[in-house]
Amino acid sequence: MIDIGVNLTNSRFDKDRSDVLTRAKDAGIEAMLVTGTNIAESREAVALCRQAPEFLYSTAGVHPHDADGVSQDYLDILTELSQQPNVRAIGECGLDFNRNFSAPEQQKRVFAEQIALAARLNKPLFLHQRDAFDTWFQLLSPYLSAVPAMVAHCFTGTKEELLTCLDAGMYVGITGWLCDERRGQELRDIVELIPLQQLMIETDAPYLLPRNIRPKPKSSRNEPAYLPVIVDMLAQLTGYSAQEIISQTRENTVKVFNLKGAD
Repeated sequence: MIDIGVNLTNSRFDKDRSDVLTRAKDAGIEAMLVTGTNIAESREAVALCRQAPEFLYSTAGVHPHDADGVSQDYLDILTELSQQPNVRAIGECGLDFNRNFSAPEQQKRVFAEQIALAARLNKPLFLHQRDAFDTWFQLLSPYLSAVPAMVAHCFTGTKEELLTCLDAGMYVGITGWLCDERRGQELRDIVELIPLQQLMIETDAPYLLPRNIRPKPKSSRNEPAYLPVIVDMLAQLTGYSAQEIISQTRENTVKVFNLKGAD
């Protein structure tokens, strides 16, 4: 299994990061992408990858929450980071009009600049979207054939939004949101529409601890070792076997992010 979204630079992993990696390997995780959400964390992600270059890969980008804080030279820094051998995508970038931690116009500017950067660097995009779908897709549309791949990370949208992403050829990342029958029911109802060839799996750790883990962990912190729980729920809801999901999502991920170490 490959976890395409782990916030491994998060402070909640500071005390036992190496143990988290060991548990992930023991659970059958053979590689993971460490998410870069701003310049500092993208740099930290690169540093982590150097410690385990056959196991860890990363993204480099600016999350919409951090758009207000970008420096004038942030695109130059992202360009430089993207040359590091384990950086395999631009992102996590996108729009978040749910919380608006950054001004919407600034979010749009920074997102548009990163889309263009991914096209120029020939890198996949690792995408975030919340309550901003129409504007988000409008900004992406001119680049659908100019960027090698687009991954709708942690998808939680509607059926219409899902079909729009799939029709555009995007890959769809599914998290433990699927394991929560309260807020995740809409996703549970439509996840079977995702072709295996466009599916990816992720924990988004330390966030989104699968609600159905038994026995319930003492900590609310999610970690990559829980990825099999998401696979099992996908199998229940789609009719595909867990092994089919593991095999095809692995193939998709290796291809999109060029994970030579996971071949």
